[in-house]
Amino acid sequence: MKSYFLEKEVIVINRELTELDLFVKDFLDVVKRHCDYLIVSGFVSISTGRTRGTEDVDILIEQPLIKDFEKLFLDLDKNGFWCYQGDSIEILKPYIQEMQSIRFAKKNELFPNMEVIFINKSKTAKYYEFTHPQKIRMKDFDFKIPILEFEILYKEIVLASKKDLGDAKHLRVFFKEILDNKKFKECEKVILEGNKYG
Repeated sequence: MKSYFLEKEVIVINRELTELDLFVKDFLDVVKRHCDYLIVSGFVSISTGRTRGTEDVDILIEQPLIKDFEKLFLDLDKNGFWCYQGDSIEILKPYIQEMQSIRFAKKNELFPNMEVIFINKSKTAKYYEFTHPQKIRMKDFDFKIPILEFEILYKEIVLASKKDLGDAKHLRVFFKEILDNKKFKECEKVILEGNKYG
């Protein structure tokens, strides 16, 4: 059986869910009730079959109003998650206002954790990927990642660590049949401009 197939532009991955998948699914089940999101970086490669470990999963959300984030924060707390940076919205206000990342894990655990990265339109490359999602499905788990061409190039051009280059190589090989050269050119332009101006 092929490792993946397309179903109405959704990439369906043929594999069983892991403990990490279930952790991310639990977190997203709460997040989806409150705001839009995008899963980025290492989990994209891992979810599509790359064999490597990770302790954190990166998720982009648009910089929220404090009152809106408080609802999400309380819902996460109610559903068994705790925040590394503090246990009240008052403590977290500066992180949201200054767009500093915060992390959540299951209560009484440190790993794995979700790194919540706040973005807005000033982060041009990240905002582009946020607004150009690709849907993924594994079993009953649906989630959104950047378009593959963006994810590959961002890892190759901006991050460029050995781990990230390995992730990019995996994505290029695994999805070679559906990658689009036109999208690569468009994404490269966005990334280079975004990296230039911040």
